[in-house]
Amino acid sequence: MYIDNNCGFILSALENAGFSAYIVGGCVRDMLMDIPIHDYDITTNALPDQIIEVFSSCKVIPTGIKHGTVTVIHNNEAFEVTTFRIDGDYSDSRRPDSVVFTDSLTADLARRDFTMNAIAMDIKGNIFDPFNGKKDISDNIIRCVGEPSQRFTEDALRILRAVRFSAVLGFEIEKNTSAAIHNLRSRLDNISAERISAELMKLICGKNVLSVLMEYRDIIGQIIPELIPAFDHDQHSPYHKYDVYEHIVRAVDSVQKGINDENILRLTMLLHDVGKPDTFKLDENGRGHFKRHAVIGAEKAEAILRRLKFDNNTINTVYQIILYHSDKIESDKQIKRMVGSLGLEKFLMLIEAKIADNSAKHSFVLEEIKDYRKAAETARNIVAENSCFSLSQLEINGSDLLELGFSGKNIGISLNNILELVIDEKLDNNHDILINYAKELKI
Repeated sequence: MYIDNNCGFILSALENAGFSAYIVGGCVRDMLMDIPIHDYDITTNALPDQIIEVFSSCKVIPTGIKHGTVTVIHNNEAFEVTTFRIDGDYSDSRRPDSVVFTDSLTADLARRDFTMNAIAMDIKGNIFDPFNGKKDISDNIIRCVGEPSQRFTEDALRILRAVRFSAVLGFEIEKNTSAAIHNLRSRLDNISAERISAELMKLICGKNVLSVLMEYRDIIGQIIPELIPAFDHDQHSPYHKYDVYEHIVRAVDSVQKGINDENILRLTMLLHDVGKPDTFKLDENGRGHFKRHAVIGAEKAEAILRRLKFDNNTINTVYQIILYHSDKIESDKQIKRMVGSLGLEKFLMLIEAKIADNSAKHSFVLEEIKDYRKAAETARNIVAENSCFSLSQLEINGSDLLELGFSGKNIGISLNNILELVIDEKLDNNHDILINYAKELKI
């Protein structure tokens, strides 16, 4: 197994100074799984002051010196180097209140979350695996180091990390670890919104997202309680073969892998029908209806994403796509209006959302997908041909209307009316023609 030169420099420098040094955690796990490594974590029996002394020729940042961690910069690459330690109590359910440094690598590995992350390797490739993490990796198992309840009580984020790892790696969660996840899920309330949202985004992009979101829906409900009413909610609809929550989950899983903005689309599909339970009505024939669920859902999604501290661009994008996700697309003129409102990029995201939505319904609904693909191509052509679909493309503007004597709100109202006529091909987008029409409006 290969350790890159920069990391090798760090390990060699510590060993040459008389200390033990190992790469540890996720980088070893990924190496064993032939997954590309993005960063290395290093553990050593050198104390923080000794680490700083060993790397006196490098830039060293005392990033977490209280917990034994310093960051060494070598060839513009950052390496976290942490002293072997034993953690004290975790009063905030996230970080230890205190640590005790130790000479024991096994004691250091014992404080880690899962066996697959409690493996160390030295520069020669020797593996140190006191908790049989390598076997669990081979068996595709996520298992806590030691007692699961203790691990999750120490750091509640580990609950969501376990679920995320299961989704991303396709591993099963060992039964005792799984039981503790369900039993201690309320401890997630102690974790910051930023950390929750970061883990959630990785989870919903995982290859095993469908089974994980179904098996651990109570975890999703803990962080997004607005989804709980969707659990087992029969839709009573000829278009749907799944309850609201399972439809949502299957729509998330149906988002095409590798497309632009895949992560935002998956987040959108996770929330796209959050408004359905609140708007459900059963008619006299026993058929379910969800009038205005897109509007209600967009508002709920916005509130959820703000609570989870997502950035404004993500919030606005998810809001707009949910708002339009159930709209019919029946004509080129309608496509022009939607592209004018959303922009081409978001319109294409909307199309992908509608395809994912239909993919989680009865098979006969899949017939509409070819129409959505055609709508996407039409939208691209509209933009490429510079067809008029927005106020900025009109050959008349507010200054022109001011000169004609328009004022105040009438300017905006009149421009929008003119745009509608141009889109409907009742007026040509020609400056003189539009000026003459505006003069008639003014009379």
